[in-house]
Amino acid sequence: MRPFSQALASLVLAATAALAATGPSAAADTPRVVASIAPVGSLTAAVMRGIATPTVLLPAGASPHAYALRPSEARALASADLVLWVGEALEAFLEEPLHSLARADNVVELADTEGLILYPPRTGGVWEADHEDEHEKGHARHSHGHDGIDPHLWLDPRNAAVLLDRIADALAKRDPGRADAYRANAVAAKADIAALDARLADELRPLGGRPYVVFHDAYQYLERRYDLTPVGAVSIGPERSPGARRLAHLRDEIAERGAVCAFREPQFAPKVLESLAGDTGIRVDVLDPLGTGTAPGPDGYATLMLGLAGALRRCLSAAG
Repeated sequence: MRPFSQALASLVLAATAALAATGPSAAADTPRVVASIAPVGSLTAAVMRGIATPTVLLPAGASPHAYALRPSEARALASADLVLWVGEALEAFLEEPLHSLARADNVVELADTEGLILYPPRTGGVWEADHEDEHEKGHARHSHGHDGIDPHLWLDPRNAAVLLDRIADALAKRDPGRADAYRANAVAAKADIAALDARLADELRPLGGRPYVVFHDAYQYLERRYDLTPVGAVSIGPERSPGARRLAHLRDEIAERGAVCAFREPQFAPKVLESLAGDTGIRVDVLDPLGTGTAPGPDGYATLMLGLAGALRRCLSAAG
């Protein structure tokens, strides 16, 4: 067994005691499903529509890049029949708890799904104007190197459609009596996502040539799908503050390439980005890759994506 902290050991004991009190999960009428983050929870809710509601582990306003598991969340993992997460590249805080609390055959790592379009992380704080690798454009690549992918993969609706099938298959395996219902729900949800994708393409097409800056590099899948024009990211990583040299480089690029907006995120303090915006005169708005504040449920994914499109339109159109 891997070494783990005293705090995690306490969570294991608490979860074990809870399981003893509640009885085996086989007694449940429907599978107890835990999704790591709200976008995964929404896609799962769409597949489970009319059957049951999944539990979303990460609370609103928290970042999956750095989070400390609470005892109630440890109990949810330990009692779950199915745990869905993106993978350690995104939810590093879950890697050890899943190893210690959840049965391996109850855990589905969605980044490992065949057919996903996956991109490597971008390097540096400033990106070239042509940020798309034409060799990779539109082609699905399956990767087993978790450290080598950008994990924000749900922000391309084509990936969301692939995940619906993976989730339906996982649920059907654990609840075969409702397999047809799960798969029918996935088919209906994929049709909704195809319509959403077309709507987003129409709404974002006029913004393709307007440069902007983001807080951290979380939007590559959205940007590649809809041909947007990011200049770079303020933060080295979501929990790492940028240095003076990085900020100076970004200021130069903002001026040279005519960036018109800077986008902060509700999960992180906006001081550095707002300081950069104050120095350069560009507008500031909010992009939220997790849909903080979005009502949970099967419609949450569309609300998240339309919210991103609305923020981009609001800031980039006003500045244009």
